[in-house]
Amino acid sequence: MLTNDSQNEALVNLFHQGTRQVYDKGEFVIRPGGPPQGVYYILSGLIKAYDITKYGEENLLIIRKPGEIIGLTWAITGEDRHIIYTTLAKTELLQITREQFNNFIHTNPSAALPLVDMLVDMYRLHSERILNLEYRTVRERLVSFLLSMGKRFGVETPDGLALEVPLRHQDIASSISATRETTGRELSALERQGLLSSRQSAIVLKDVEKLRKYLE
Repeated sequence: MLTNDSQNEALVNLFHQGTRQVYDKGEFVIRPGGPPQGVYYILSGLIKAYDITKYGEENLLIIRKPGEIIGLTWAITGEDRHIIYTTLAKTELLQITREQFNNFIHTNPSAALPLVDMLVDMYRLHSERILNLEYRTVRERLVSFLLSMGKRFGVETPDGLALEVPLRHQDIASSISATRETTGRELSALERQGLLSSRQSAIVLKDVEKLRKYLE
């Protein structure tokens, strides 16, 4: 990490100068076809970022969590990538304008270092997603995806590493370039081997070490 506590605090204080917004589960933060209305800091909740394929299907890009910023690339470059953001749980955000954001960067250059950390982390996550697609089998891509989600959202429990984020089979399938049916079969196969448990959208990785061996 490049930042210190005072720099992080300055960034968070910037967003507290904006407006507080609360969304229920399933609401749009940024709608399809609509440009961002500002830059958002996630106080609580989860937000799914996705686009729509030419076949009309959702393509999961990333799931954002508390402490992360939505609209960061747009705020810096002005380029709208037409990404849709929908809440996966009740979510609380702080919103500022792009003008407020850019004024902060120009007048507080050292306090902008947390943004560099965030951009590097975004690059790493998207790079991992691309590298994941290089695995030859659906099972390898699925395991790689689950382990990556475990790093971001995993919580140790007596039953294993619980992914504290709702994951639909279709969301997983779009991320690993597979069909929903194939993804469901592979999840069931891993469950029969005792490597994970999957109930609706809740997944627990019961043996992380054995899952990693699929990728060796």
